[in-house]
Amino acid sequence: MTVLLVCRKTFYIHVSCVIFTASALVPAHATDIIDAYRLAQSSDPVFESARYALESAQQKIPQARAGLLPAAGVVGNKGYTRADTRFTGEDPVDRHMKSWAWNLQLTQPLVHAGSLYAYRESELLVEQAAAQYAKAEQDMLLRVAEAYFGVLVAQEAIAAADAQISALDEQLGQVKRGYTLGIHSVTDIDETRSRLGSARSQKVAALNDLVSKRADLEKVTGQELAQLAVLGAAVTLPEPVPMDARTWMDQARTDNATVRAQTAALAAAKVDIKKNRSDYLPTIDLTSSYGSNYASNSLTTPNDYATRSKSLQIGLQVNIPLYSGGMTNARVSEAVANAGKARADLEAASRQAATDAQQAFAGVVNGVAQIEALNSAVESGVNAVKGNRAGYRLGIRINLDVLNAEQQLYAVKKDLAKVRYDTLLQGLKLKAAAGTLEEADLSGINDLLVHER
Repeated sequence: MTVLLVCRKTFYIHVSCVIFTASALVPAHATDIIDAYRLAQSSDPVFESARYALESAQQKIPQARAGLLPAAGVVGNKGYTRADTRFTGEDPVDRHMKSWAWNLQLTQPLVHAGSLYAYRESELLVEQAAAQYAKAEQDMLLRVAEAYFGVLVAQEAIAAADAQISALDEQLGQVKRGYTLGIHSVTDIDETRSRLGSARSQKVAALNDLVSKRADLEKVTGQELAQLAVLGAAVTLPEPVPMDARTWMDQARTDNATVRAQTAALAAAKVDIKKNRSDYLPTIDLTSSYGSNYASNSLTTPNDYATRSKSLQIGLQVNIPLYSGGMTNARVSEAVANAGKARADLEAASRQAATDAQQAFAGVVNGVAQIEALNSAVESGVNAVKGNRAGYRLGIRINLDVLNAEQQLYAVKKDLAKVRYDTLLQGLKLKAAAGTLEEADLSGINDLLVHER
């Protein structure tokens, strides 16, 4: 009887340890997911590349605007000439001539349809780049969340493996004592040792997975993060609002970042057609120049004299294209084809966004349902382990029943941890598909994490 009481006490202590394992892993002031996101914002090379791409694209507007503004320049020269000049009936004369000139030129486009279209096209290309940058920012947020949750899932798997190993060690001790007393067989010992070896192998695999997941997180944050805040055990995960997949899909078709980028790209392609067709049209420029020139002496006359003059010219320059060897026609055809491609790309992006929204919505809804079912399964699993252990001690259950119950319990616990984090990630992917994902959504998840012991 004494042995039974000791075993029962040990078992209850063990269950208590399993329940509070996740909380025990969290140190005071653990790094949370917002901290990881801040690090990624400043160190993720993929996001940094997107930021520079946006800055580069923004320069297209001033470049295109330059085609509508005046252009001015100064041209000047200075010279000195020396020559021996023979005039009729005279000996050669050494002649010197100095000269200089400068001219200020100013051109103001008056009628340039191509420049106007180029400016509008530049605005649309910047809109496209801004949407692509928003997509890169959302992708970076998702990569941070996926890597962060990956580490936590791996930690939960290790905790579950440790708990299973501890339970199997305890069961092995009981079986050995029963074998010594002649109650149990050597087969019971072999079965328990086999399960214990399998559990230890699973822990090694979980440790390797943790190393890989930590490397993924370090790749995006640029730093090794030793301790992370974990999801609270009693947290209830929110369902999508609105609770209608069609609404999310409709929003994704218009507001998704990739869709917005492709919409701007199509608009720019249409303007590019007009810009190339404008090469058939005449252009008109206002031109003006003001200059001065000076020359001393002459190489062709024997008299010494100097000339100085100033000039001012104002006029209109008209350029009428007649034939360009087929270049304009080819450029228009190219622009039309590019617009067709952009239209197809937009349709593909719209369909993909709707599909992503539908799948993410199902992931959240099914995840919430799975969590509820798995929570019930964990509760039942704990009771099953207790019942099988009690029955084993009373001789109405065999050792294999206990081992199966324990294995099932820890498998469900591991599945529950993964589903909880997967559901959170699917919620973020749903908002990304709908084009609404932002830092505030990550902050909402951060509030669900346990930051201190």
